[in-house]
Amino acid sequence: MSNAIIVTDTVRIPPSALTVRAVRASGPGGQNVNKVATKIELRVVLAAVEGLIDAARARLRGLARHRLDAEGRLVVTSQATRNQARNLEDARARVAALVRAALVPPRRRVKTAPPASASRRRLTGKKRRAAVKRWRARPGEGD
Repeated sequence: MSNAIIVTDTVRIPPSALTVRAVRASGPGGQNVNKVATKIELRVVLAAVEGLIDAARARLRGLARHRLDAEGRLVVTSQATRNQARNLEDARARVAALVRAALVPPRRRVKTAPPASASRRRLTGKKRRAAVKRWRARPGEGD
């Protein structure tokens, strides 16, 4: 079948986790599109990806949630070129990029307080607005 996808030194996708299917591409192309199956459909069993820590596996599942089939496999298609071999390489590169993206932990959000000047501006605006509304009231009502 096909070779393993090497993502990093420690993370790889074994050939047993990959299923490749060639299907007819959509779109323009005339006779070539009608008779040659150049579009590649690559399915990856996410549980079989080697070297992933649990957090990265969860991130990968989140990143790929719209590309999962009924069995929970990642489905990546490529019809970028009119060549089946190049489309297979493109699909494999996309899978590797997705796994690489899942390896990067998200940055922690640092909570920051609003500047004192912003709070002052907000309160000044509120006071001004209250004063305008107070002036609109009939005498004796707003007390």
